[in-house]
Amino acid sequence: MSAGETRFYAVRTVVGRELDVALIIERRVMEHISKGEDLGITSIIIPPGIRGYVFIEAANPAGIYKVISEIKHLKGGNPILVSKEELERLVKPKLVVESVNVGDVVEIVRGPFKGMRAQVTSIDRNKNMLTVSILEAAHAIPITIPGEYVRPVRKGE
Repeated sequence: MSAGETRFYAVRTVVGRELDVALIIERRVMEHISKGEDLGITSIIIPPGIRGYVFIEAANPAGIYKVISEIKHLKGGNPILVSKEELERLVKPKLVVESVNVGDVVEIVRGPFKGMRAQVTSIDRNKNMLTVSILEAAHAIPITIPGEYVRPVRKGE
C-alpha cells in the first residue's frame, strides 16, 4: 500500500444505531482535526439497506481505533477490511426490474395505487418501467409505473 492510499473498514454497530455511531465518529474526527492531528480518515459511509455496519475510509486503521474507542453502540472492537468492489456492490442500488419477471406479484409502494398488489405483465428494463395489472381491480387495466414504485412479493408460476 503506497503512502496516502485509503482503504475501507467496516465497524459493527447495534442495529438501528448506525447513524448515531457515524455522527459520534464524525465529531471525534473533527475534534482531532481542530487540534491539528490528521487521523487519515477521509469518509464515513452508511449504505442504505445495510444494517449493523458503518464503513470508514482511512489511510490506516490506527486512526480508526482512536475514534471508535469506547463508543457505546459498537459491537466488537476490530475494524474489518473491506474491498472497494465489495463496498461498491453494497452501495449501488439494485434495480427492481432486474429482480422481477413477467407473472410475478408485486406490491405498489408509491403513487396513487400504493398498498395494492399487482401482477407484472411486461417489463421495459431499459427505461426501468413495469406494466402491471392490479389484482384488486374488477377489470384488468394495465398501468405502467416506474420500477422503484414496486416491491416484489412472490414469484409467478
